[in-house]
Amino acid sequence: MNRREALQQVAWLMGGAVSAPALLGILNGCTAKPAASWKPVFLDEAQGALVAEIAEIMIPRTDTPGAKDVGIPAFIDLMLKDAYPQEDQEKFLAGLKEFEAQAQKQHGRPFMQLTASQQSALVQATNDVATAAARAYTGDSMPPRPFILMTKELTLLGYFTSQVGATQVLQYNPVPGPYRGCIALSEAGNGKTWAVETSSRF
Repeated sequence: MNRREALQQVAWLMGGAVSAPALLGILNGCTAKPAASWKPVFLDEAQGALVAEIAEIMIPRTDTPGAKDVGIPAFIDLMLKDAYPQEDQEKFLAGLKEFEAQAQKQHGRPFMQLTASQQSALVQATNDVATAAARAYTGDSMPPRPFILMTKELTLLGYFTSQVGATQVLQYNPVPGPYRGCIALSEAGNGKTWAVETSSRF
């Protein structure tokens, strides 16, 4: 699929632009691939397990594969190692540590020992606070992207540039059929967003 179109979709879902390191990594060919046995190369095992759980909460398995099925944890780990500068790597790790501390503060247990509903609520609350801060940002440059939004961006990018995301979640038609200019909305893709829009430009 056209990676620029996928970047456009993710930028829209994030409510703004894709960060430079993520953009560079995707355009240089980084992609999520399912892996039966993944071992982190940048994160340690505990950090990798935590990131994997957060990504799965963001895109859970339903009637389509979830983040873990597609290989998003390995994708995030590799992107952090190969595409992100040291400053962003350190910001991500500090944010991950703070997120775990928040779980301990609120529930007295590590994030991985919380119930599924407690985990989801913490991820949602953290995301809501970060999103509100990003919307309130009035600077000229791109607003600072905290850990939870970095994770969200990488999760969405990895998922929607994967084969599963492009072909099972988004509509994907590599060889379009005949032009039909006036049809009912219910006939125009069953409510899914297109993975490739040939008329748009990145």
